[in-house]
Amino acid sequence: MAYFTDIPKIVYEGSKSKNPLAFKHYNPDEIIEGKTMREHMRFGAAYWHVMRNALSDPFGGGTAVMPWDDYSDSVDNAKKRADVFFEFLEKIDIDYYCFHDRDIAPELDDFSKSTAALNEVVAHLGQLQQSSGKKLLWGTACLFSHPRYSQGAGTSPDAAVFAYGAAQVKAAMDATHALGGLGYTFWGGREGYATLLNTDMKRELDHLAALLHMAVDYAKKIGYTGQFYIEPKPREPSTHQYDSDSAACLNFLREYGLLEHFKLNLETNHATLAGHTMQHEISVAMGANALGSIDANQGDTLLGWDTDQFPSDIYGTTQVMLKVLEMGGFTTGGLNFDAKRRRESHEPIDLFYAHIGGMDAFARGLKVAAAIREDGRIADFVKSRYSSWDEGIGKQIEDGKMNFDDLTEWVKKNPEPVVASGRQELMENILNELL
Repeated sequence: MAYFTDIPKIVYEGSKSKNPLAFKHYNPDEIIEGKTMREHMRFGAAYWHVMRNALSDPFGGGTAVMPWDDYSDSVDNAKKRADVFFEFLEKIDIDYYCFHDRDIAPELDDFSKSTAALNEVVAHLGQLQQSSGKKLLWGTACLFSHPRYSQGAGTSPDAAVFAYGAAQVKAAMDATHALGGLGYTFWGGREGYATLLNTDMKRELDHLAALLHMAVDYAKKIGYTGQFYIEPKPREPSTHQYDSDSAACLNFLREYGLLEHFKLNLETNHATLAGHTMQHEISVAMGANALGSIDANQGDTLLGWDTDQFPSDIYGTTQVMLKVLEMGGFTTGGLNFDAKRRRESHEPIDLFYAHIGGMDAFARGLKVAAAIREDGRIADFVKSRYSSWDEGIGKQIEDGKMNFDDLTEWVKKNPEPVVASGRQELMENILNELL
């Protein structure tokens, strides 16, 4: 049964179109820097937001109208949701999707029943993928919603909870592998603390690392070659989460010998909560060759929680795509819309309006980013600003040929440095000109 019969397949109509159910800027076949927009973006839809988000908030219940859902924990209802989701993917022209295990299948009254239900729904998703050509960008286990995980999973003070979480990760990895998932993500929503008065931080971090090493070993055992990701977020629901930002995640991975196995899945709203820009978070990850995938959304700077809004800020999408182009494009992940409609946008058609807006915002960002690179003035200025490191004393320092004594002698023989202007306002003017 089709549920979006009144909605046509969304196509590109150009910037002059007034059709709300059409792309104004996202032209999947348009070539930018040698690739189509479709190849550059690798858009994904988040199963948890499209199919499972009731649009509740701390002060009220859900408002989302979902006529396909009978709200039961039956496998049949879960399969029906999957059918509706793939109908949505086809009409919005998104090629990838992401899920948590408990999004796609119910959690029942014991682990074996829950895993059996998951496997049955995974088989159904496999059939839908085969018939539609859609692909799984990444899967993950929901280790934060159930009360057993109220004090963490990999970092729980209770070893039995750790064991349960590990078994759930194993089942979710099996599901991801069965569906040909291109990656598998760990998000530590409860892997943190509310107070250090009752927390052994070192022991918790050791345990989290042990869980990730088990996952690496299990992937080798089953022949899963997809990319592992860690997704940073500083707080909410925990006061402090161990995976707080890009730098903290990279430090953790290095300390525990995991960096060769993991890249980062970065989210704009999480960068905001960490007090960073998304451009900063991406730059840190790229510096370690560890940018894997991006959750495409934005937050509200007036609110102190994860609002998961659809991206509409063209400055933000331009900065993201500028870094992605600089990296040479995605090799593992893509742009997954970890974004939800606003609570008042509760009708099914609003799912389309929201994704159209997000896809167009990133298409505009891509075009502006490509224009900035073609223009060259910003890149040329940055190159010139660091030119003293390309030869002479700068190159000798970078090559490791100088020490404190050598540099002291050099300073004595040379005049006081004259530092050139950083031209911040000029750079911003060029960006606005090209925007």
